[in-house]
Amino acid sequence: MSKCLKALALSFAALLVLTTEHGFSAPRQDGKKAAPPAAKKTGIGREATAKEIEGWNISVRPDGRGLPVGKGTVKQGEPLYVERCASCHGEFGESAGRWPILSGGNGTLKGHDPVRSVGSYWPYASTLIDYIRRAMPFGAAQSLTNNELYAITAYVLYLNDVIRDERFELNERNFMSIRLPNQPNFIDDDRESTEKEFWRKTPCMTNCVPDEAKITGRAQIIDVTPETGKSPKVE
Repeated sequence: MSKCLKALALSFAALLVLTTEHGFSAPRQDGKKAAPPAAKKTGIGREATAKEIEGWNISVRPDGRGLPVGKGTVKQGEPLYVERCASCHGEFGESAGRWPILSGGNGTLKGHDPVRSVGSYWPYASTLIDYIRRAMPFGAAQSLTNNELYAITAYVLYLNDVIRDERFELNERNFMSIRLPNQPNFIDDDRESTEKEFWRKTPCMTNCVPDEAKITGRAQIIDVTPETGKSPKVE
């Protein structure tokens, strides 16, 4: 064998070794696609323990799954709220500055300036306790005990007239009895069933409307688009 052929053979052998080491399989003799190599363990890290997963898996769902064991009354929640929440959200949930409003706003959702508070807009009380548990107080997230969590949640619900008795004790057993006023106005996304007849394998791109397209509304009417000649002068 000539030196040239030997060099070519060695180069090809080296290429096979290189591709195999980096996760590529050598081609099969019958021309069929080779099966991918088995995944290799990197040797970095380990599987998380149940206790470690529990520390992150703290979601509280609308059906009550994830609720921690604990209890707290409205009366117990008031001083906790004043101490840890009022500096941002106001003493009565009205907001201090530009922080989120927690209470009020009933009957404003159909107006031009809707107030989306816990009592006027939110659908589930589980969202409230989940968010407080996960992210509040600001700057000291997850520092509340379960009893403090229930007490503050009860007080915020009290500010929204969802709970009316300051002696009411909120706990994991009665939590699902809480209903927020706006819950009936939220609906499930049922487009997968109600709009399925409009789905097409190949989407229509031209002449999709049987009649001539008509303009049914203009952005200027709702003051979204500035009128010609009335917009601020830009230099």
